[in-house]
Amino acid sequence: PKCRRFLRRSASLSIIRQLADEHMTMVIVTHEMQFAKELSDRVIFMEKGLVCQEGTPEEVFGNPNARVKEFIGRVMQV
Repeated sequence: PKCRRFLRRSASLSIIRQLADEHMTMVIVTHEMQFAKELSDRVIFMEKGLVCQEGTPEEVFGNPNARVKEFIGRVMQV
């Protein structure tokens, strides 16, 4: 059910946030853009195996290139 998926996703994000608070080094692949923006030291936006843009969250979300901007616009408000 939809509710169960939401709870699993919420629990997963909570665990990842706890690990980040403990300064654990992680490589995370996600479509959760707000989560990536809040938690990341570095963001790498990839499409079809190619890097479209990379930088700090401030760089990527604050000055996205055209492709990144189009994707972000669909999933969150920058």
